[in-house]
Amino acid sequence: MALGTATKSDSDTDLKADRPWVCVVWDDPVNLMTYVTHVFMVLFGYSKEKATELMLRVHVEGRAQVSSGTREEMERDVQRLHEYGLWATLQRDDEY
Repeated sequence: MALGTATKSDSDTDLKADRPWVCVVWDDPVNLMTYVTHVFMVLFGYSKEKATELMLRVHVEGRAQVSSGTREEMERDVQRLHEYGLWATLQRDDEY
């Protein structure tokens, strides 16, 4: 293989690095729906309608994507949600 020639796996890795990350909030038996809505409004600046929509998705579907961005941004969002007592994880956008 000549120098500077990209292989298929190199190209795949490069594309994966460019995909955004998402922060996912998971349903739990502890937090009230009104509290989860409140947290979404405070942390992300969502309107009451948007926060309620996301909270209902968490409640009904078991999870909801609440933000997206770089890995570092999503790590920060996960940490902030943990500080409010919510169960949150980050993952690549295409894995959601």
